[in-house]
Amino acid sequence: MSSISKYKILSEAKKYFSQSDYKKALEKFATVLQNYPNSKEAYNGVILSEMALSGEGGAEALFDYYEVLKSEDRESADEIMSEILENMDGTLEELSEVLTQPLKNRLEAEDGILYEDFKKILEANGGDFKKVFDNIMFSTKVIITKKEDFLEFLDMLIENGYNEMALNYLENALALYPTDMALRELFKKLAKRLDVED
Repeated sequence: MSSISKYKILSEAKKYFSQSDYKKALEKFATVLQNYPNSKEAYNGVILSEMALSGEGGAEALFDYYEVLKSEDRESADEIMSEILENMDGTLEELSEVLTQPLKNRLEAEDGILYEDFKKILEANGGDFKKVFDNIMFSTKVIITKKEDFLEFLDMLIENGYNEMALNYLENALALYPTDMALRELFKKLAKRLDVED
């Protein structure tokens, strides 16, 4: 197996996992692991796929967290995820603690707020997205940890005319998940708005 096909198969495995086809994801990750026994990414993918197949609810969250880690620092992401998976006994409570501490550290380091807190501020201000977002966008980062929250946030950006920002987020997200239908629908919605403006 060439390194090109290794990366192609890993990409397919991640695509299947994102589409909740854990059996196919497991098969693809396992194929890579058989040919590259030292591939931490394939090893982690096998474990996460097995967790998802066995119905453990935290597998998807861990997978998303792993993807975020890889986008920030590919080298340490594999090590961090391997350590998390080796130290877990599969309980959701422990998984939550494992994921929450790095997130809390990140919130403190980046002077950010969680998306759920952003939504509470939004509710307290009568749902006025522009007002709330304009007040925080230059001083605070909104940290999103769930895909559905990310999609909702993108939709609000588009609805409120933050087209360039929405386009930037969508381009980056589609580069990672080019077949994601929800992202593609938002991209179409944004394209229609951009056409109307021109």
